[in-house]
Amino acid sequence: PFISAMLPPLMAVKLRSALSAGALALSVGATESVAAAQECSNPRTSTCINADTLWPNAGPQRFAAVGGTETVTPRQVAFGVVATYLSRPILLNAPPPGPGGTDQYAIDNQVNANFLFAYGVTERLQVDLAAPITLVQDGAGTSPLTGGRALRNTAVRDMRFGLAYAIIPHERALLEAQQFSLLARMTFSAPIGDNQSFAGERTVVYVPSVSADYRIWRFFAGADVGARVRPATEFSGAKIGTQLTAAAGAGFEILPQEKLSVLLEGHLYPSLAKQTSGSNAMPSEWLVGLRSAPFFAGDLSFYGGGGGPMPFSESPITQPRFRFVLGITYAPLGRDTDKDGIPDRSDPCPNEPGLRGYEKPGCAPLPGESTKGVGP
Repeated sequence: PFISAMLPPLMAVKLRSALSAGALALSVGATESVAAAQECSNPRTSTCINADTLWPNAGPQRFAAVGGTETVTPRQVAFGVVATYLSRPILLNAPPPGPGGTDQYAIDNQVNANFLFAYGVTERLQVDLAAPITLVQDGAGTSPLTGGRALRNTAVRDMRFGLAYAIIPHERALLEAQQFSLLARMTFSAPIGDNQSFAGERTVVYVPSVSADYRIWRFFAGADVGARVRPATEFSGAKIGTQLTAAAGAGFEILPQEKLSVLLEGHLYPSLAKQTSGSNAMPSEWLVGLRSAPFFAGDLSFYGGGGGPMPFSESPITQPRFRFVLGITYAPLGRDTDKDGIPDRSDPCPNEPGLRGYEKPGCAPLPGESTKGVGP
């Protein structure tokens, strides 16, 4: 009545319509927020978990799951893409009909892509960023339990960012010699993903870890231990909370100077959340792959591999039936194997010290050639 009395009739009608539309929008937004909160708190149908346990690190990386120990050259940017296909990572048991219920695949097939970026701050410190998305997926979602909609076809996943610091730095050289390096990471997973599609967590996940790398001749090995610290979320009788993380791998260079390597690795995630069934939840996988870094003195690398589950526990949630991984990374490493001040990627003679002013910079003069006026 106040609006009708103070304003012309037509303007009053428009204002009341705008106010009604705004109230409706607020009501819908509040309803969606409440629905999302209910989905996260419902122990039977909560989808606020990350179905993909493989979180590749940004920057230089030999293995798919084992963290690397090299860092990007200061003031340089690394970027890469790691794509992974998962088969049936989440299984749920729908209520009868059928004795004991029927098995349904909340996620049947899923293809994810991780867009990775790293920046070298100092010789030992780099900052990381990972932006994962789901390109395509199918499955029943929670519809067998709720009767609602099936799984969304695409999704934005939780973003990750953090720091990496080389405690014992990896030598910036392509050497077939004994070497040990150690690196610490602190990563955070921000809960911005679609938590209605098993792509986002309820809260921030804290991921401290330490990676080690050992090399002798053409053999190399790596290990990674850490944790994923978060509150417990329950889905269909299974709980996902704080997990320990462990990964180890070994490889051999078939062709020298990282032109072609074969790798075998495994990773597992023991859960510290007590399961309602009393069984242990330990998603674990093995992967075998090939890696090649033939260009720019190892700065550009390619990886391809696949694998399946390890039988440490019986069909734990987030353990896929099998997985395939493809990746490409460009990470400036600033390698200078002969330590003559000319990076390997620009040095025609990377294994022998040379002279800067020589007609072939980085190469040593031939016997009898004059080096007058040529600097070191």
